Amino acid sequence: MITLTDVEAAYGVSHLEHLDKDAAIPVVTNLAFQGDVAIIRRDGAGMVMTPIPAVGYPVVRGENGGNTHALFGKGFFAPAGGGGLDLGTLHVPDGQQVLLSHPEHGGLLIAPGTYVIRRQREQADEIRMVQD
Repeated sequence: MITLTDVEAAYGVSHLEHLDKDAAIPVVTNLAFQGDVAIIRRDGAGMVMTPIPAVGYPVVRGENGGNTHALFGKGFFAPAGGGGLDLGTLHVPDGQQVLLSHPEHGGLLIAPGTYVIRRQREQADEIRMVQD
């Protein structure tokens, strides 16, 4: 079992104090959501060759004082560009895990495979991006 304390030490990230630091971190193998970000397994989505920097890669920056969702670990990420729902493609090599971290939500470990990282949207008075 990997805990929030373990990922904070391993990846050099911190999370807000209200979170249980002894809680087990879930491992994503197919589909998961963290706030306004979706992780969708999509093996065969294309080769990704850009390594995630040691300082992490922000997939959604905090808006209006919010916190940033960022990837950490020995994986590869290619931003999608274009301003749509797809933020990019993540590839996690065999034998590795990548952390999706958010100071308020904690972390998710992503198992080996290829994933599309996507924003969520909601229908209110109008269709808009989810903001957490």
